[in-house]
Amino acid sequence: MYIIAGLGNPGSQYEHSRHNVGFEVIDCLADRLGISVNERKHRAFCGKGILEGQKVVLVKPQTFMNLSGESLRSAVDFYKPEPDHVIIVYDDISLDPGQLRIRAKGSAGGHNGIKNIIAQLGTQEFPRVKVGIGAKPDRMDLADYVLSHFSRGEWEQMEDAFMEAADAVTVMVSQGMEAAMNRFNKKKAVAPADGEGSFYGQSVCQSADGAGGVRGTE
Repeated sequence: MYIIAGLGNPGSQYEHSRHNVGFEVIDCLADRLGISVNERKHRAFCGKGILEGQKVVLVKPQTFMNLSGESLRSAVDFYKPEPDHVIIVYDDISLDPGQLRIRAKGSAGGHNGIKNIIAQLGTQEFPRVKVGIGAKPDRMDLADYVLSHFSRGEWEQMEDAFMEAADAVTVMVSQGMEAAMNRFNKKKAVAPADGEGSFYGQSVCQSADGAGGVRGTE
């Protein structure tokens, strides 16, 4: 049994924002597995399926980012997976947009959602998939930045990243951490983003519950 949780904030105003890349990856996995992530349980939207012969529970916490650990703690207490079978997918400002970084354990690195998960689970020894969203611009507040939306050019990079992150989770489950790190922790060339305003995006993987779609541009 694996719990695979993507972090984000609930609500249409946060849909497709930088902080919600974890939700996008969960939608990709749900689409591939042909399951719905719409069961309200553990203060989250959840969905069950089989990934590479393993039972998995996909989780999208609805507690808001900073309290993600409360949702994860409930799910972990209920399903009782092994510690290394709890995989967290989330955004990372230290990585270029679209870059991935797989880690078997580690500190929160300033990410409030991960801080809360570590506090609630009482350990930082759980695997994670970090999805790069790029560093914040000078003089911009960090909270405003992570809640902002990608430019059109960045979104094109992120579409590939969401699918690649879903690939990474699949390899973690089927082949193990070392195989996943060897394959996905390679820095790749990132094309310059066009920087043309905020693009509200379109979910690259339509979620099985029907979420997603273009909300327009600014």
